[in-house]
Amino acid sequence: MNGEKPLPLIDPSPEAYRAHIRELEARVEEAEETLAAIRRGDFDAVVIEGPNRERLVYTLDTADRPYRALIEQMQEGAFTLDASGVILYCNKRMAEMLGVPQERLIGQHLNTFAGEPTCLMRFVRGAEDEPVREEIVLREANGALRAAYLTLSLFERSNDVPLLCGILTDLTEQKRHVRALAEADDRLQAEAQERERVEEALRQSQKLEAVGQLTGGVAHDFNNLLTVIKSSTDFLKRPNLPEERRLRYVEAISDTIDRAAKLTGQLLAFARRQALKPEVFEIGGALKSVAEMLDSVTGARITIETKLPEKPCYIRADLSQFETALINIAVNARDAMSGEGVLTLHLVGGQPMPRIRGHAGSESAFAAVSIADTGAGIPPDVLPRVFEPFFTTKEIGKGTGLGLSQVFGFAKQSGGDVDVSSELGRGSMFTLYLPQVDAPAEHRAAAVVDEEFDESGGLCILVVEDNVEVGRFATQILEDLGYSTVLAANAEDALAELETIPFRFDAVFSDVVMPGMGGIELAKRLRVSHPDLPVILTSGYSHVLAQEGVHDFELVQKPYSVDQLSRVLREAVRRQRPR
Repeated sequence: MNGEKPLPLIDPSPEAYRAHIRELEARVEEAEETLAAIRRGDFDAVVIEGPNRERLVYTLDTADRPYRALIEQMQEGAFTLDASGVILYCNKRMAEMLGVPQERLIGQHLNTFAGEPTCLMRFVRGAEDEPVREEIVLREANGALRAAYLTLSLFERSNDVPLLCGILTDLTEQKRHVRALAEADDRLQAEAQERERVEEALRQSQKLEAVGQLTGGVAHDFNNLLTVIKSSTDFLKRPNLPEERRLRYVEAISDTIDRAAKLTGQLLAFARRQALKPEVFEIGGALKSVAEMLDSVTGARITIETKLPEKPCYIRADLSQFETALINIAVNARDAMSGEGVLTLHLVGGQPMPRIRGHAGSESAFAAVSIADTGAGIPPDVLPRVFEPFFTTKEIGKGTGLGLSQVFGFAKQSGGDVDVSSELGRGSMFTLYLPQVDAPAEHRAAAVVDEEFDESGGLCILVVEDNVEVGRFATQILEDLGYSTVLAANAEDALAELETIPFRFDAVFSDVVMPGMGGIELAKRLRVSHPDLPVILTSGYSHVLAQEGVHDFELVQKPYSVDQLSRVLREAVRRQRPR
């Protein structure tokens, strides 16, 4: 063969380039034919002249050596198979993967090392038609299983007998990483659930602490209310009581009951167990309601002052958490004033939020709720730590250090922040900044007065009440209003009454909490079986209502007035009657 000398290219024309390319292609074809001849054994060796006229000798060993070195150094297992799956060749990496010396693998069937032999043979047979790429399981010599990715394809046909070549990629590390990620994800999920549980327990402990602060004051208020009612009833029992005084005592009882019902409602709304539930509410009204509640917390020697703007101001937050935050601040203020002083609640709407503790402020509209006291103030070295959980300057057993951390968490969770300023001997002021929102759209339809439907005579009400005394009193009220009534002691009896005479009743008035089937379940059944029959529910407090709501049924809260019950019944029946 001639030496590999570059051909001179004198003529730069396209024809000359094409001729040069044809000559190079001919040399490549000649080299490939020579290499094939060496591999077939047609020649023992080929001698060519190198670039510097040196003699280069090519044998089968020297021709295949670079390819063998490359395959042996691969990080994947490489092998060839015959059509029956017998290993004809494998590299060092495949031997390491299977735990068998390289020379002992030659001649063994690939199924020997397969976790699923039938599946592997299906891949071998399929590779004769098209390449196979599948994840498989290998069984090492010691019985251990190893995940691998198999690539198998047709290499060539010798005398019409197919030869297959394959690559095995070890997936052990990849599987280990996947398992580690899955375990890490499981741990994160478990930690998230535990964190939610701890946060919920923390919220409840904060509420219980505040409720504990309320207990003494509430007992005092209820005893005062009961004193008014008891004294009024004693006077009403006296004979020959003037009409003017009788009316005055009746009014006192009525007003006192309203105050007691309001106080009970505040306590239930504050202390009930519920998930965070952001809602849009008018913060001025909520602040005024909390100020009334704070009278029970702070004691008679602390004056509560409330300053509210003329225009309504709305925020979107969890009302229960808002009340808890104000109670927690007020309890700290009471302790700081040693039970005597002035506590001022001040609301200003449309305020920008300033920079607080290094955090950027905002020019958006915020509702600023400040609670100021005239107490001893907070020392400068303590002031930066007041929002830390479990940090307290109170004596052991006097506080947990959770109150102000709840305030901080509530403000942040609501999209705002809380600031504090204090001067020793002059008092402290905490200011909650909560994002202000637009007033909610009014969905209340204007009350339509039906002059033609103003009589209760002829209407029959099914009263469902498990408490005998309450049931009798409710039926007596309705009968005094002109209704006819039937009393059922439970939901099952009520359903039986309805089945006996289906069209007898114009409405159902049911308690929510009853043994067996409750009022909500009864109302749901009647909505299906008697869709035209109005159902009015009543309850003093129910955990079901706190968690699920009233499911669009009319609800009359206990204690209810005669006028309230009459109006709700008339309106419910009027809506159901055809026009």
